[in-house]
Amino acid sequence: MTTSQQLEIDFSSGRSGTGPATWGQQAIWDAVGRLAPADAPRYNITASAPLDPGLPVAVVLGALEGLLQLHDSLRTRLVEDDRGRLRQIVDPAGRLIVHTRRCDGDAADLAAVGAALHEELAALPFDCTAQWPIRVGLVETAGLVRHMALVLSHTALDGAGMGLLVLDLSELAQGASVEAISTLRGAQQPLEEAEFQTSARGLRRDVNARAHVVRKLRLGPPRLFPPAATHAPEPFPNAVLSSPALLRAVDTVAAGHRASTSSVLLAAVAVMTARLSGSPDAVLQVIVNNRFLPGLASAVSPVAGDGLFHLPDADGEFGDAVRRTHAASIATYRHAYYNKRLLDEEIARLTAEHGPLADRSCVFNDTRDLLPSMLAAPDTESDPGPGAGAGAADAGTTLTWPVEFPPRPGLSYALDALQTPDALQLAMTADSSVLPRPAMERFLYGVEALILSEARALAPALAVPAS
Repeated sequence: MTTSQQLEIDFSSGRSGTGPATWGQQAIWDAVGRLAPADAPRYNITASAPLDPGLPVAVVLGALEGLLQLHDSLRTRLVEDDRGRLRQIVDPAGRLIVHTRRCDGDAADLAAVGAALHEELAALPFDCTAQWPIRVGLVETAGLVRHMALVLSHTALDGAGMGLLVLDLSELAQGASVEAISTLRGAQQPLEEAEFQTSARGLRRDVNARAHVVRKLRLGPPRLFPPAATHAPEPFPNAVLSSPALLRAVDTVAAGHRASTSSVLLAAVAVMTARLSGSPDAVLQVIVNNRFLPGLASAVSPVAGDGLFHLPDADGEFGDAVRRTHAASIATYRHAYYNKRLLDEEIARLTAEHGPLADRSCVFNDTRDLLPSMLAAPDTESDPGPGAGAGAADAGTTLTWPVEFPPRPGLSYALDALQTPDALQLAMTADSSVLPRPAMERFLYGVEALILSEARALAPALAVPAS
């Protein structure tokens, strides 16, 4: 039997303040504002997991209260002023509703109730002007919380921020104090980040980063994939390739070329973009964590940004592509922290004056460190895909088609790298008028084949002699 109730956390001991929105808050606000209302929830950042053997309800509620005290972003509302500029308001007090389901069933029942509660909370949009950007769902039995779901507005954090949030919540539930965690990590709050961004140093960083992006945009091809025939917009398919062999192969290729594993994946995606588009160059929007920048290491706020990556002559020898990608990506990462609204305005002006700049419709996001067990693709029946039996994929590789998404204007494809304990996953969402399903399959199997082939070639040279 399952029953529902709502618990409340009355909070009254937080910092308060108001100031301009950060670049990240503004960028997400603008992105969500361009979506249809029913589509807005797909920008929510979520995590859901069982708690075994469970924690007392009072302990979980106390940990959530500590979380509200640690991170201002969880108590931040966003409003537009009379000039259309976004501002953040940090509330010092308020009430958090905790949605609770009581389940007296077995482990399978608990999992089903937890999944349903998570799906229910994640499907709702946030009104970030009027409400705090956090929802919590708990499933409890016999006084113990056995499953937890966290759903946050993307204006409050990004994927890496969710990882940090869950870490803090875990430590608070195990008895760590707010003061100890704050002293250990010293997370920068959004108002502090905005203060830097409006300083002379922050403005210089913004100008330099946007200038770098514009230089790259002038060099790349204005279109990668041929224009699609006019048609009514159709849902975008989502394909997930799950490859156990890629887990080790990516490390092997990275070691062999003294590159990062992200560079290996990015190089393979760039090569397949060039091959399927017919363009000699690849241009990718790369989502960059940005927490390597001063003060942002422990920030629970939306600080990830778009970096522009351009790889000329992408369809050459793969090892060379990996090395060139590693070198070029350093500048991409360094210049991924800027005022996106100002960049969009500059791009619009330059396009009107000089014609199209480089194609920005292909997106790559390496999310392997962002709570992989919570962000992994949903389980579905596996389809090995055409060509899998003909050597196109390593044994154990599967291809699934979990969901479809509403059309997203200006997107050719978005590809996420994910990781589970058993496999590296490539999740691709694409405009089927640009990349039909068979082309998506060739793309994903092609990425895997490039990396596995290179790893096999490098393995003998990297082998450690037996002692």
